[in-house]
Amino acid sequence: MTLPSDSKPDWGNQYRLVASEKWKAKSAAMGQPVTDALVEYAQPAPGMRVLDLASGTGEPAISLASRVGQHGHVTALDLSAGLLEIAAQRAEARGLKNFTTQQADAHSLPFPEDSFDLATSRFGVMFFGDPRVALQELRRVLRTGARACFLAWGSFDQPYWQSMMGVVHRHVGGPLLPPEGPDPFRFAERGSLSAVLRSAGFNGVEEDTQTLPWMWLGPVEELWEYSQSVSVPFRPMLERVPAEKWAEIHAEVHAAVRKYSDGEKIAFRASVVLASGKK
Repeated sequence: MTLPSDSKPDWGNQYRLVASEKWKAKSAAMGQPVTDALVEYAQPAPGMRVLDLASGTGEPAISLASRVGQHGHVTALDLSAGLLEIAAQRAEARGLKNFTTQQADAHSLPFPEDSFDLATSRFGVMFFGDPRVALQELRRVLRTGARACFLAWGSFDQPYWQSMMGVVHRHVGGPLLPPEGPDPFRFAERGSLSAVLRSAGFNGVEEDTQTLPWMWLGPVEELWEYSQSVSVPFRPMLERVPAEKWAEIHAEVHAAVRKYSDGEKIAFRASVVLASGKK
């Protein structure tokens, strides 16, 4: 995740790194349908040079590297060196030789003009401090005719969020998210991401909303623990919870999430926005 240096939340905080490592297999499985949707939408071809922004622990960069082949290359870029280390380990475990990581800010990319044939970002563009500046910078490093493809969260009003963070919010009140902080739902409104792409100079802009599988292969209690650890934008709200309230909140969250569980897996559906533009 990438924001300007004067307003970064700690995306690589120790809790998130531990959670990302502890549950990397289950997290990857939960996100795989979303990853697959973005990869298919991006249409990578053998030999392409691809830049994946806000790559975190490595998706969709790893999936893209498998598609572009030995003559292509994928660069996974993120602010967090710790998350990129996990990404590099995952790529190495898959034997990918066409995959590298780069710690950098999306608002100031360390690449010359016309470097990439394709760009992607899964659940990253919402967190750019100044999306227009970041997308202008991305357009600079793309070759003429190259596409930039993004996947962002849809509305907060969907079961995955309402059954956990929605429960906490009903108990503590106040802002769901800090007014000037990162907002996962920044581009939930139809056409909002398209508008930023056009303002950054992209042509042929497209946007669509899809509902995809979002499944956790494990117990309710585990998913709730994972979600608290990795949901950086909600940390200020979580920190407002009085100690004496936690037992009640845990019980209510578990009950809400259990509605989507069969005892072995928790099956949500994720509403997401897909958008793209061409240089």
